[in-house]
Amino acid sequence: MRYSGPRMTKRMGYRDWRWQALWWHHFFLLWTTIDGQTRYSIPEELKQGSVVGNLAKDLDLGLSDIFERKLRVASEAGKQYFSVDAGKGELVVNDRIDREALCGQSASCVLPLQVVIEDPLQLFRVEVEIQDINDNAPRFPSNDITLEVAESTALGVRFPLESAIDPDSGSNSVKTYTLSRDECFNIRLKEVAGGRKVPELILVKTLDREKKAVHKLLLTALDGGNPVRSGTAQLSISVLDNNDNVPAFEKPLYKVSISENAAERVLIVQTKATDMDDGQNGEIEYSFGAHTSESVLSVFTIDQTTGTIFLNGILDFEETANYELDVSAKDKGSPRMEGHCTVQVEVLDVNDNAPEIILTSHPKPVREDSRNGTVVALISTRDLDSGVNGKVTLQLPQKCPFVLKPSFSQNYALITSGVLDRENVSHYNIEITATDSGSPPLSSKKSIPVSITDVNDNPPVFTQPSYNVYLKENGVPGSILYSVSASDLDSGENAKISYSILDSKVQDVSVSSYVYINSDNGSIYSMHSFDYEKLKVFQIQVQAKDQGSPSLSSNATVHVFILDQNDNAPAVIYPSSAAMGSLSHQRMPRSAKAGHLVTKVTAVDADSGHNAWISYKVSEATDASLFTVNLYTGEVRTKRAVSEQDDSSQRLLIEIKDDGEPVQSATVTVSILLEDGLHEPILDLRQKAVEPSKKTGRITLYLILSLASISVLSLVTFLILAVKCIRNSRSSASCCTRQSDCDNYKNPNRNLQLQLNTDGPIKYVEVLGGDMLSQSQSFRSCMSPMSEYSDFTLIKPSSTTDFKEVISVLDASLPDSTWTFESQQVSI
Repeated sequence: MRYSGPRMTKRMGYRDWRWQALWWHHFFLLWTTIDGQTRYSIPEELKQGSVVGNLAKDLDLGLSDIFERKLRVASEAGKQYFSVDAGKGELVVNDRIDREALCGQSASCVLPLQVVIEDPLQLFRVEVEIQDINDNAPRFPSNDITLEVAESTALGVRFPLESAIDPDSGSNSVKTYTLSRDECFNIRLKEVAGGRKVPELILVKTLDREKKAVHKLLLTALDGGNPVRSGTAQLSISVLDNNDNVPAFEKPLYKVSISENAAERVLIVQTKATDMDDGQNGEIEYSFGAHTSESVLSVFTIDQTTGTIFLNGILDFEETANYELDVSAKDKGSPRMEGHCTVQVEVLDVNDNAPEIILTSHPKPVREDSRNGTVVALISTRDLDSGVNGKVTLQLPQKCPFVLKPSFSQNYALITSGVLDRENVSHYNIEITATDSGSPPLSSKKSIPVSITDVNDNPPVFTQPSYNVYLKENGVPGSILYSVSASDLDSGENAKISYSILDSKVQDVSVSSYVYINSDNGSIYSMHSFDYEKLKVFQIQVQAKDQGSPSLSSNATVHVFILDQNDNAPAVIYPSSAAMGSLSHQRMPRSAKAGHLVTKVTAVDADSGHNAWISYKVSEATDASLFTVNLYTGEVRTKRAVSEQDDSSQRLLIEIKDDGEPVQSATVTVSILLEDGLHEPILDLRQKAVEPSKKTGRITLYLILSLASISVLSLVTFLILAVKCIRNSRSSASCCTRQSDCDNYKNPNRNLQLQLNTDGPIKYVEVLGGDMLSQSQSFRSCMSPMSEYSDFTLIKPSSTTDFKEVISVLDASLPDSTWTFESQQVSI
């Protein structure tokens, strides 16, 4: 250990030389580490800035640790006598150190220091022993001491003298006394309790008042320091005439013990002295010695007549544990004779001080993922009582994720011992209870606030795992589709959520071409207008990600269902010439009767549902009484038999309307030429037309049976779905009954859906099936153009779905019908 002592000058005074000698004597500065503690030894009264030792080196710390780990020194003495030179890591004197003020005349004087560093939190105990220097000379309470001694006093009688006071301790305190030369008196040292030496004056030669009435002597007190210091007092002894018996106490020494909580006026001890003289020479008055301190007089009092000592004040073991009283007994003779005894009072400790909890370091916030054993704060305890009364135990509340780990000398570290979860408990007020072992025990409490800092351990959670959005087609681009929402139990940056759409394909196109999302609030917007006829359903994978490190995320699925709007007008597919925009020419015989089938107008609508239900009516006609069109089938028939007066050329304007809102419509013009003799090709048709009602009845019967079968099938399907939902309810938050909301949507079956209109003869059939995530496979039907048997024509299959399912349903309903497809003929 390096040390730079005070700078020496050429002209060095005595005191400066003594300082240097003491420095080199005491201060090849010792430092030791005992049981993990570092100890230094220095003399008192060092100048401010004097080096005690290299603290950083002795604690194995780097100079950078002093700044980075916020090293600081705390003194248990209260006053900050030392500080750390941050540039050198040295412990230096910060204030004047007076050993006598700190420790009195105690044999040992140690200043305990607590060195605290952070990140991680550590505590070191450093002790600095303060060595006494002989900086105080002995001093008598009074510079003039007066005694009265009868000339008849026997040889060898001793007279206690007032002791000198030296604040120094050990060898530097009072060591001996000397008395100036006198033939009648000599001095002797008497050792009392505590190793203290008291001077006594001894009569060695008979006094003769007539020869010398007053003896003046010089009493000198010498200490054991180097160099020796001394103090003097003038001793005046007056020789008195005879009162030849000195009061004598029964005991020269009385010992008594009393509790510190004893009440005032309680009896301490009964002293008793006797005097062999008679009369006033034998009457005794008791008092405390002339040199009894004010502190003793404030605590004790003595009865002048009986010699009984009473408690007059409050005892405090922690302040003074022992008292030594000098009791004097004087007679009333002339001269007055005086006898002395000593009373030693031992104060017994009572558990009257509650333990104190001292927070050595303020608690720092603790991460919720901290390991067990992480230091949160450093605390210490103190109890001014002694022995068992000063033994302190600490206790924490039950179910507290912290424990106290003892370190040394009533110092503890508050450390973590369990799992911390900020989302459950973000702040702890840890109430520590300190209890001593006295009877009855005393306790005190202290609350230590500990904040738990957040760690990103919770991913964002959506309000529901999937969302269903129903969107009308032909919407405005940029309009909002839906707003998803997620929450995060963490706090701060760890709870800030940003939303994004995960890349996926919709009809081989990235989903980002269809929609985009607001990253801040989760609102989803359309990029363009949707067409139900091209895209019926698609899904979006939305991701919510927090801003923690590392970030956490979760996903939710948004199912978007496009709702059909009536944006397509009916399109004529038969007659084929009318479908191409030209006039349709038809021929019929003049011999046709009422109900004769002239032709059949067939139209389809690209929309679905009600928007695709088509109706027909005659808008204009050459002769409105001759022809009629079936509202649902589009069959053009005669209302009456053709007469000779009817024009041979008839013209019909047929309006075709759907059932949507608003209504879409189309028209077709049919030109009918009435000819004579045109009967053979359609003879069979006339014969069959005689019984239209019969065929219509058969069709209606088949339709009822078909609908009943479909209803039973739907009911069975619904029951199966309900059972599946109930079985899956344990692992799923919700179950749906709509086919589009259930898991069947994610794994679609090729179930067919047959939509029929029952308002009269069949006018429209729509069959849906297949994979809903792609395009729904659809089959639309209309009546065959020239068949009074109401044959079906299936058009526009959107994929290669197995048609057997469709055919089996239609065949069961209309067994005598034939099926034609747009691109090929299928016979059944």
